[in-house]
Amino acid sequence: MRDRLRRHRRELLGFATAGLLAYAVDLALFTCLRGPGGLGPLTAKALSFVAGCTVAYTANAHGTYRDRRVRGARPYALFFAVNLAGAAVQLLCLAVSHYGLGYTSQRADTVSGAVVGMALATVVRFWGTRTWVFRDAGRVGSWTG
Repeated sequence: MRDRLRRHRRELLGFATAGLLAYAVDLALFTCLRGPGGLGPLTAKALSFVAGCTVAYTANAHGTYRDRRVRGARPYALFFAVNLAGAAVQLLCLAVSHYGLGYTSQRADTVSGAVVGMALATVVRFWGTRTWVFRDAGRVGSWTG
């Protein structure tokens, strides 16, 4: 397992960097749209989510996976779908913790949604991005296989 992680170190670091940049754009835009922009929370979050996905896709396409040529709207649509799946994982973690297990404090919500949920969502996003969006032409399947 360590050898496999070493081989994929550049990819993991590039993916993480793109994700952090996208997160920063998402957070900053949401804050601006919600505060000075005066938009409602759902509208602001939807717009900031799309902007964050676009930044992450661009950073991955021109950085992490620049050696894998993808063109057209299909790869972006797949990337967006993978990110929606990641968001669903985060929401599911929060829902299970809050409503299923009864952990209703702000701290519990933060841990379940922003820590545990984000960690699991990142795994889903990495696997989906690598498997469906920027896969090698000669490779079919995920990085685990």
